[in-house]
Amino acid sequence: MMAILGAGGSVGDELAAILADKNASFRVVGRNPRPVGGAEVFAADLSDRQQTIEAVSGCTVAFLLVGLKYDLAVWRELWPRIMANTIEACRRARARLIFFDNVYAYGRVDGPMTEQTPYAPCSKKGAIRVEIASALMEQVKEGNLVAMIARSADFYGPRMTNGVPNVLVFEPLAKGATASWLVNALVPHSLTFTSDAARGVAMLAERETAWNQVWHLPTMPAPPTGKEFIEMAAADFGVLPKYRVLSKPLLRVAGLFDPRVRESYEMLYQSDRPYLFDSSKFFSEFGFAGTPYSEGIRIAADSYLTSR
Repeated sequence: MMAILGAGGSVGDELAAILADKNASFRVVGRNPRPVGGAEVFAADLSDRQQTIEAVSGCTVAFLLVGLKYDLAVWRELWPRIMANTIEACRRARARLIFFDNVYAYGRVDGPMTEQTPYAPCSKKGAIRVEIASALMEQVKEGNLVAMIARSADFYGPRMTNGVPNVLVFEPLAKGATASWLVNALVPHSLTFTSDAARGVAMLAERETAWNQVWHLPTMPAPPTGKEFIEMAAADFGVLPKYRVLSKPLLRVAGLFDPRVRESYEMLYQSDRPYLFDSSKFFSEFGFAGTPYSEGIRIAADSYLTSR
């Protein structure tokens, strides 16, 4: 039995579909989880220790895929608690834990981000990610837990509701409107396709030698610039590649009126320079580099066209 903790997001749904196709025994866990395939449905609040323990009980592997509200106060309160609860639940169940993480812990990086990139957060949210990732791997070092961290770059894909490329590019282009890009559209920006993230997590779980390490999930090398990404998407929608660049001053003003923009402002350092995510370790181990950007963008665009 496996548990998807924080089911219901794009990657969680993709992972559930993969596990269902494998006829695996698994449960989906969340505050209000939706039935998926033949999965067991388990309602639980992962900020509550006892509920988390019960959610993981009887499982051999737990995937921590929680997506909290993008709010610093919420992250400060809940992320350390959720990680501590999940670690304790996995220790009691003797379950292995895969934590799906982002790259905030690395901070501002010149050059490609790899699994060896040191933690140097330059944001408050990044400091929280360092705290919880370090807490997890400390348990591994002490021999209390078998676990791994699986990191992705910013991601995009079909049926995404909160991915930046989906919100700024796919949604407006699907309506014939002008796309947007953050800060600098002329530098390359790595993006992980959601299906690849889910497939990568599933592959890692099955590889005995993958545990107790940090992995970067499969993400195609040589990423496009924002301009190139928009041009590919516009071609798939059959529209002109019209876009505007959202500058930092503009976003600072917008943040006065929109809390989502305000919460995102400290992360804009990821957009003003090349954002390069290296998953060559995964490719060397599994032979899978990810979905080519042209194909992933076409699949994402098709999901908007077919939903009209």
